[in-house]
Amino acid sequence: MKATEILMSEHRVIERVLTVLDAAADHLESGKALRVGLFIEAASLISGFADGCHHRKEEGVLFTTMARYGIPVEGGPIGAMLSDHEQARLFTKGMRESAQKVESGESSALRMLIQNARGYASLLRQHIQKEDNILFPMANRFIPVAEHDKVFDGFEHVEHEETGEGVHEKYLALADALEREMGLA
Repeated sequence: MKATEILMSEHRVIERVLTVLDAAADHLESGKALRVGLFIEAASLISGFADGCHHRKEEGVLFTTMARYGIPVEGGPIGAMLSDHEQARLFTKGMRESAQKVESGESSALRMLIQNARGYASLLRQHIQKEDNILFPMANRFIPVAEHDKVFDGFEHVEHEETGEGVHEKYLALADALEREMGLA
């Protein structure tokens, strides 16, 4: 399996969470009851899995390897992806903070919660499309076949040494639970 295929399979998990966020935002907008802690748990999954593991593999391994083989970081597709990652972190922080405010009784933060959840979901859907259809095929073309194993090994290091054993399983279980809570599973 190519390293980019691993990232694409992780995108499918992230897309499940995006669907949960959209459904949860719909519930709030329509006035339906919803446990606001769901957004805090989704933000934890995003921070731990999407950003803490997935983006770490991209930023620390794939993008640096692509740069070594001629893909510019600044002003090119890698720079655009890094910018998206930063914007995603801001949406995640805003979602967590506004959900905590709503949970503590500040109903005025509800609008910001919905905006951050929707903003994150919209950004990541576009981001994933760009990576799956443009950046990853580019990586597969530019990175020599002999280097693909090194990229894969770098991913393994991130997964097992930097983020810790069982991280995937923990966050997959959380994604499953969030989908069930929203009636999507």
